[in-house]
Amino acid sequence: MLLAGMMAACGATRPAKYYELEAPLAPAVASNPLPVSLLVGHIAASHLYRDDRIVYATSGQELGTYQYQRWAEPPTEMIETMLVRALRASGQYRSVDRLSSSARGEYIVRGRLDVLEEVDKPALGARFAIELDLYHPKSGTTVWSQTYTHDEPVNEKQMAAIVEALNRNVQQGLAQLVANLGQYLATHPAQ
Repeated sequence: MLLAGMMAACGATRPAKYYELEAPLAPAVASNPLPVSLLVGHIAASHLYRDDRIVYATSGQELGTYQYQRWAEPPTEMIETMLVRALRASGQYRSVDRLSSSARGEYIVRGRLDVLEEVDKPALGARFAIELDLYHPKSGTTVWSQTYTHDEPVNEKQMAAIVEALNRNVQQGLAQLVANLGQYLATHPAQ
């Protein structure tokens, strides 16, 4: 019996599955960019979203993570990459670089990922909430700030469907924030 118990404990472990958020295809580039260079800072978040495990919310304020369903890289890094690509693809700026590069810019785009998770109540959905702000280092002030929060419906409780809805939600949110940031900078020239 002891041998049978030991052999059962040595069974194969369940393989992990990895998912990623995909940047949308680049739209047509604007022909007359603003004379503004942007630097994109790291996206801040709680430790849950700096890990590779996919997060879910049960009831109330309880959160959990899937053991075998994981992101290919931490959500903060994927969203930072998507934000850089979306800003570059807009064609609205002279340049867009990461803050860690040696590039210089008039503004720093900063962000905080608040939520990227599966929710079950009131209905099955993919919740995404992020705040972006535009910091002007020369004056030491935040000149623009906006939050995006949305629950994208999910049709079936399958991880592929949940990740697809999360991806749609992130793409829609970043597109909206990038467009609003562009409108702000078009009407408020750099000083």
